[in-house]
Amino acid sequence: MAARAMGTGTISFGLVNIPVKVFSANNTTEKISFNQLHADKKTRLKQQMYDPETGEIVPREKIVKGYEYAKDQYLIVNEEELDALELATSRSMDITEFVPLDSVDPLYFENGYYLGPDKGAERAYKLLAAALTDARYAAVAKYVARGKQQLVVFRPLNGSIVMQQLRYAEEVKTLGEIPIPDATVTEAELGLAKQFITAMAKPKFDITQYKDEYRERLRDMLDRKIKGEAVDLTPQPAPVAKVVDLMEALKASLARGAAAPAAAPVETERKPPKRAAASDEAAEPAKKKKAKG
Repeated sequence: MAARAMGTGTISFGLVNIPVKVFSANNTTEKISFNQLHADKKTRLKQQMYDPETGEIVPREKIVKGYEYAKDQYLIVNEEELDALELATSRSMDITEFVPLDSVDPLYFENGYYLGPDKGAERAYKLLAAALTDARYAAVAKYVARGKQQLVVFRPLNGSIVMQQLRYAEEVKTLGEIPIPDATVTEAELGLAKQFITAMAKPKFDITQYKDEYRERLRDMLDRKIKGEAVDLTPQPAPVAKVVDLMEALKASLARGAAAPAAAPVETERKPPKRAAASDEAAEPAKKKKAKG
């Protein structure tokens, strides 16, 4: 069944406007969720808002938004004002610049969406997708939606366009806030670590080889309980943390992988793999350069 668009928008590309449909990239059909029930009666519970002074249940139509500008002092803002404020701001997805995708740290990535052309915008949509692919760049854009100015990047993917919502800089902690004590490693330790990385290296990240094993076990447990079968939930023994010699641990790790199929020989210079968020198109330059070498 074809996906249903969750919204529409217009990409402003210079003097070109591209009406698009927005589709969520998240698949929630496999998600297992629970409801809150009364422990004795097993009836489903409902959440309600109430006045803490009187205990009165407040219906939805009596709830308003208030901004606390001083202690217990609120400024009431209604939905009509917020909607008008959004309309007064450009709702088009205005492209502000083009950047290499790998220059955007994945720490800033939030939600991902697929974009499809709206009626009559097929050629303009394909033009932007092809231009981003050939230039190997991503487009940075901003627009107002849901009470916030959204910052996004458009990146090409197999002839289509993906919209990646970004967090603003102030929404992400800086690395300087994280305590990381200084430490040194020897050349021998570094060499063994690089051998271990090379032995486990793959030419490309394949997300399909990973499954949510916890969800599978949870579903199996639920199926068994529904059938009235016994479920063994004996926990696995936790690994015992112990201080070991770093060199010996690396040697043991390499020895453990010796039984696996032989890996490619260690290269003297090896470029780091592309980030997982990058498109297939963005990886082509590195492949061509390596082939020429």
